[in-house]
Amino acid sequence: MTGRYRFDWRRGLMGPLFLLALWCNAGTAAAAAAAAEARPTQAAPPVEAFFRQPDIERAELSPSGRWLAVITQAPDKHNALMVFDLRQPGGVTQAARFDDLDIGHFEWVNDNRLVFSLVDLDEGRGDRYLAPGLLSVQRDGSQLRLLVKVKSEFFSGITRIGGRDPLDADHRLLHVPAGGGDDVIVGESTYSNLGEPETVLAKRLNVVTGISTNLSRGAPPHVRRWLFDASGEPRAATTMHAGRTQVFWRKPGQEAWARLADFESLKEDWWPSFVDNEGRLWVTSVQQPQGLDVLTRFDFAAGSPEAEPMVSTPGFDFRGSLRAETKGSRALGLWVDTDAVTTVWFDARLKALQANMDKQLPGRINWLSCRRCDHPDMTVLVHSWSDRDPGQLWIYRADTQALEPVGKMRKDIDPRTMATKDFERIRARDGLTLPLWITRPAGMKPGEARPAVVLVHGGPWLRGGHWRWDAMTQFLASRGYVVIEPEFRGSTGFGLAHFKAGWRQWGQAMQDDVADALGWAVKQGHVDPRRVCIAGASYGGYSALMGLVRHPDLYRCGVAWVAATDMALLFESSWASDLSEENRRYTMPILMGDPVADAALFAANSPVTQAARIKAPVLLAVGALDQRVPIEHGKRLRAAMRAAGQEPDWVAYEHEGHGWYRPETKIDFAKRVERFLSIHLR
Repeated sequence: MTGRYRFDWRRGLMGPLFLLALWCNAGTAAAAAAAAEARPTQAAPPVEAFFRQPDIERAELSPSGRWLAVITQAPDKHNALMVFDLRQPGGVTQAARFDDLDIGHFEWVNDNRLVFSLVDLDEGRGDRYLAPGLLSVQRDGSQLRLLVKVKSEFFSGITRIGGRDPLDADHRLLHVPAGGGDDVIVGESTYSNLGEPETVLAKRLNVVTGISTNLSRGAPPHVRRWLFDASGEPRAATTMHAGRTQVFWRKPGQEAWARLADFESLKEDWWPSFVDNEGRLWVTSVQQPQGLDVLTRFDFAAGSPEAEPMVSTPGFDFRGSLRAETKGSRALGLWVDTDAVTTVWFDARLKALQANMDKQLPGRINWLSCRRCDHPDMTVLVHSWSDRDPGQLWIYRADTQALEPVGKMRKDIDPRTMATKDFERIRARDGLTLPLWITRPAGMKPGEARPAVVLVHGGPWLRGGHWRWDAMTQFLASRGYVVIEPEFRGSTGFGLAHFKAGWRQWGQAMQDDVADALGWAVKQGHVDPRRVCIAGASYGGYSALMGLVRHPDLYRCGVAWVAATDMALLFESSWASDLSEENRRYTMPILMGDPVADAALFAANSPVTQAARIKAPVLLAVGALDQRVPIEHGKRLRAAMRAAGQEPDWVAYEHEGHGWYRPETKIDFAKRVERFLSIHLR
């Protein structure tokens, strides 16, 4: 596995011109580390080890680096927000924990106070208007205050700020400004009378006084995304309405917004990425001939992105951002994500430290987050992970040069028993370059052919795979299956040409790519072609079903959950669906086709109308509260298969939406998949 990064810092970020070509041999290093760690095969870990809540979900240093906040699993069902004093051994406090809800996401506002949202794992994800709320708390657990309402009566007794009522539940945390003040930026989502999203209003909220001020005055309507500068002032706004995307810019100290671009939907030439500490706008711009996104700055005099890219990642769209001590502070480096995540440091001290950490923790991605980065007592949080390891946390102190363990993200996962994941590029039948991921079970010998699961990602207009530990992939591999994950045409992250090649290709060339990925693995000798199942969720579930329709000789069985089964049904407006009319009218017809003009195309490529052609066993799972792919999709397919004499294995989860949210659901479903595969891939 190799990823190439080309950097061209020409005009001021780093000073003089230099070019750097960096090869990240993450996969090669991981393979060497895996060989060094190999040990005799042991019994596969239980299902719960993969799908229960992690022991550590997230950790972040305070602005001074003295305190470390961690979301960790409590002894009972729910998690807790803990704060550790890194300068006082044993200094730990519980900042927040609740009997019936979990901490969702947190941020340090300053060295004394944090803000966090909440999730209800018992509720599932069926409610379109889930209200995570926003609360603030001192690091010692005192002064717990409700800033944004949570949809739960449990919070009726939490302290109001200065007698003020909290903001309505439609507010979300958008940004925490640099500087260690008491303000955060929240966004209020507004909706039409029909429940359609209209705009996001930006507000500055003081977490001590509860006073909020409007930052959206004079801004255009229909804003869906904001970019803020170091002080928290909105500088860029992106609107989406009536099939058009517009980008606006506001100079510091001015009220007026200037329009920088007006694009037709899905034809954006560039996209705003971030505002740096000097207030400059950075954008990703499409570069021909492959249409790969590159990183560059916006030239306001020319009214367009600068022609020469600052960063290009051949073979991949640029995905990444500047690394800084805190949001909006001095740029210390840049992270990029190709086949693996890498940070390129501008700061010589951090560059040397990265090399040291990579030497001490080889074959892994070692993500460094520093505080007091320019001082002798710099503190660094090291998040280290690999394809085989869910992750471990370490603290490095520059003054003592000590590297101390914090904990494992999942303590009952032994990386030595996990599978290796590699990135490949092959040729599809029409010559298109087809990226894919292949995961081989631990202990698999060269030339050994194993049963396989072709796991198709959802979306479908996103990137499916990353070089990291994944619960479902590793679970399947732990049961002895090779896992093949194709980045079929229509997937994003691999250039505009690859994305556009998938337009109007549901069930057609997109499906052929999935079959070609399997064919390659068979030719390589990795897979027993007589024992293959196809599986996936959402679009991946659709593809699993269409694989049984289009290529029945390739697959012994199919597993589809929250699967789209009727292409035309996705276009129907309904209270049960959360797809917006903006998508139905302006983007989905381009990406999928028109439900009226292309009715024959939809019928030929919808599992529900082709159900009689499905002859292999199917495990079909649905969420009763699903609003992205309503349960009607599953019910219609079940009825059609039953009428054709092919009853699917069926499970409906009452409290789930579009995907499994509750740990008990994840565990139950995985056990069903395990039993299903063991029967049909014997």
